Amino acid sequence: MSKYETPKIKVNMSAAKGVVIGILLLIIIGVVVSASVKIVDAGHRGVLLHWSAVDLTSPPLDEGLHFVVPFQDDVVQIEVRTLKYEKESRSASRDLQTVETTVTVNYHPNKEAVHRLYKNLGLDYENRVIQPAIEETVKQVTANYNAADLITKRPVVKQDIETSIRERLNQFEVVTEVISITDFEFSPLFAQAIESKVEAEQKALRAENDLRRIEVEARQREANAIGLANANIAEAKGEAEAIAIINKALAENPNYLDWLKTQAWDGKLPLVVGEGGTPFIQIPISP
Repeated sequence: MSKYETPKIKVNMSAAKGVVIGILLLIIIGVVVSASVKIVDAGHRGVLLHWSAVDLTSPPLDEGLHFVVPFQDDVVQIEVRTLKYEKESRSASRDLQTVETTVTVNYHPNKEAVHRLYKNLGLDYENRVIQPAIEETVKQVTANYNAADLITKRPVVKQDIETSIRERLNQFEVVTEVISITDFEFSPLFAQAIESKVEAEQKALRAENDLRRIEVEARQREANAIGLANANIAEAKGEAEAIAIINKALAENPNYLDWLKTQAWDGKLPLVVGEGGTPFIQIPISP
C-alpha cells in the first residue's frame, strides 16, 4: 500500500442496520404514544372523534389525561368556563322610533352536552347562534313597546329580553348566566321630547299633590269650625239650662237669691257704706 493511500475503515453493516432500525422504532413508538395520549385542559371538556366523526355515545371527556386509539381517535377541546359576548343592536319601537342598545350575555356551553353542540354547530357557535338570537330578540321585544315605555318600563323590557334569549340558547346547549342591557338610546330630538314630557308629568303630579293637600287642610279647618260651633252650642245650652234652673228656684223661693249671695261672699264686711246704700246681706234686727 502506498504511503499516500487512506486506510480503509471496516464497518459492521449488521450493527449499523440495527442502530437505524432501533432509532426508527423509537420514533414510531413516540408517534404512537403521542397519538394515544390526549390532555384536556382545565376549564374545558373534550369531544371524542372517531375518524373525524363525533362519538355521541361517549360522554364529553373531563379535564386531565386520556388514552385514545392512535390515528383513529382525536379530541377537540371546548371551553366551558363563563364566557362573554357583547352585541350592539339597533331596532325600532312600536311608535317607529330608532332604538340603540348594547346587550351583554355571560354564558357557558352545557358541560354534559358539548359533543352535541360541536356536532351541530362546531366551534363558531357564537356567530351562528348567540348573535342572531340577540338581534332577533331585541327587535322583537322593542317592537312591542313605545319608546317612552322602554324607559319607564325598563325592568319589564329587560325581563322579556332575558327570557327570550335564554329560551333560544337553551335549545342549542348554551346556558345563559347573566344578561345585561345598557340604557336605550334614542335620537337627540326624541330624547329631548321625552325629557320635556317627563318634566310636565312631574309638574302635574306636584300640582295634584298640592290640590290634595289643600283639600285636606280645608276639611281640617271645616272640622275644627264644626267642633268649635258644637262646643259653643253646648255651652249656650248649658248656660240656658242654668238660668232656667235659677229662675225656677227664685219663683219657688224668694230667699234663694240671698243664699247665692252668701255662697259668693268671702266673709268680709265693707268698711264704708254710703248713705242710702243697701247692705250686701239683709240682717234682721228684730226677732
